[in-house]
Amino acid sequence: MRRTLIVIAMLALAASVQAQAQKGSSYRYRWKDASGLPHYSDSLTADAMKYGYDIVNDRGLVIQHVDRQLSPEERAAAQKQAEQQAAQKQAQQQRAREDAQMLAAYPTEAAYKASQQQNLDNIDQQISTTKANLRSQEKALTDLLTRAGDLERAKQPVPKFLSDSIAKQRDVVAKQRNVLEHEQSSRDAAVQKNATDLEHYRELKAAREREQ
Repeated sequence: MRRTLIVIAMLALAASVQAQAQKGSSYRYRWKDASGLPHYSDSLTADAMKYGYDIVNDRGLVIQHVDRQLSPEERAAAQKQAEQQAAQKQAQQQRAREDAQMLAAYPTEAAYKASQQQNLDNIDQQISTTKANLRSQEKALTDLLTRAGDLERAKQPVPKFLSDSIAKQRDVVAKQRNVLEHEQSSRDAAVQKNATDLEHYRELKAAREREQ
């Protein structure tokens, strides 16, 4: 459907251009081929549309220029570029709205920093909870290993259910440690982001004050 519309639009343009050209009395179309050599004709040719052309009047003056046809790849690239530019513009508009909302919600730097600290406090609370869980799981693993060690020192076999429990508990401990590592990394990232966001907030406040 899209390709059909493009073809129709090109044909309409060509018809319009040809109608204008017919008002002249000499060369009507001028274009350059792939080698850069100029060509002239009284009618619109496929090569002219391929390379792009000028419409000239009877005095040789250009009265209109028509760009060459784009290849499917070029049309796709142009469409992609247009979409990227539209997305970038939309992102900029969204950021401007968010900045306005931030300034309205936090009229002072102290209020903004307090909000940032609250976010860090929430992360710290989660880290504290994870550490407590990890200590509990590590103690459970230590108890299981102690039982197995007592049996081995007594020259008794370690039951399969105990070996399986130890393996499962080690997996639980490993996952808890991964969770804790992730949360600590998230806190480090949050501290860095807070610093960047605070600088951005100060820039916005300074710009707002200059406007007033």
